[in-house]
Amino acid sequence: MYEPIINELENKLKKTISALKDELTQIRAGRANPALVEKITVDYYGVPTPLQQVASISAPEARLLVIQPWDASIIKEIEKEIQKSDLGITPSNDGKLIRLPFPVLTEERRVELTKVAKKISENSKVSIRNLRRDAIDDIKKLEKEKSLPEDDRKVAENKVQEVIDKYNKMVEEILKAKEDELMEL
Repeated sequence: MYEPIINELENKLKKTISALKDELTQIRAGRANPALVEKITVDYYGVPTPLQQVASISAPEARLLVIQPWDASIIKEIEKEIQKSDLGITPSNDGKLIRLPFPVLTEERRVELTKVAKKISENSKVSIRNLRRDAIDDIKKLEKEKSLPEDDRKVAENKVQEVIDKYNKMVEEILKAKEDELMEL
């Protein structure tokens, strides 16, 4: 009777976890990761186009990203967009490809990035709390409509809490992994 509510809750929670992982990959940990530049869009013949659709992006070394545009005429445009982004890295190009050297992070910067990661994970927890509230409201609505007995409502609310606890634990684990990644030298 209340299972569809639980299933819908799980689906929304999975999306929340996925969004959290996506956001945390944008935080650079001193290691070159192609995901760091995937959100950058380039003006390609008047059309804003994601970088990965106009160039190949690779990480040949731990601290270097190489971007090789398929059309060399847009290399300056790519360079300009990278400088405008919040990466904080100065690109260098040799006319054929762009190199992004990632400097070793300072201790201060690592602590700062850890705080950003905590803030992002806290936003995910707020989303999870909102989803919990909505699911419990839906269950109470079923009880008011007399399609769910009081005992079943309590069972359903406990089930919702179990699911919520599981996903809150996931958020904590994901945050811990990101903090460890940021703080390693």
